[in-house]
Amino acid sequence: MKILIDADGCPVVKQAIQIAKESNIEVAIFCDTSHIINSDYAEVVTVSKGADSVDFALVNKVQSGDIVITQDYGLAAMVLSKGGKAITQNGMIISDSNLGLLLTTRYESKKARMSDAHLKGPKKRSAENDEEFIKSFKSMLNVD
Repeated sequence: MKILIDADGCPVVKQAIQIAKESNIEVAIFCDTSHIINSDYAEVVTVSKGADSVDFALVNKVQSGDIVITQDYGLAAMVLSKGGKAITQNGMIISDSNLGLLLTTRYESKKARMSDAHLKGPKKRSAENDEEFIKSFKSMLNVD
């Protein structure tokens, strides 16, 4: 099992690495050239900028049993199809049972944005979001 992180815009990279390091689990961080990420523990995979370039690089490396941290439901769908597991930065575990609703919601939101509807953005990240991620992530890894 490895941890793969879709790091473009991911606020829990440090927490995930720390937990993985404590559990001696391999970590790979995927980002594009617009981000500079360094780690003394994780492998950093930097790919060229481009639509979904990070997603495709990550999904090409994921194997059955790997855990992917992403907020991209499309990427999560590809991960699940390869036998991987997916968790969001807020600790929501993405599974076959909730993926359809998540993808539908994403589609409807995109349609609304394209029609110039004024939608509220995401809430400001809180300490509770980090705590929920850590709790769910540790549960996925079966560590306390």
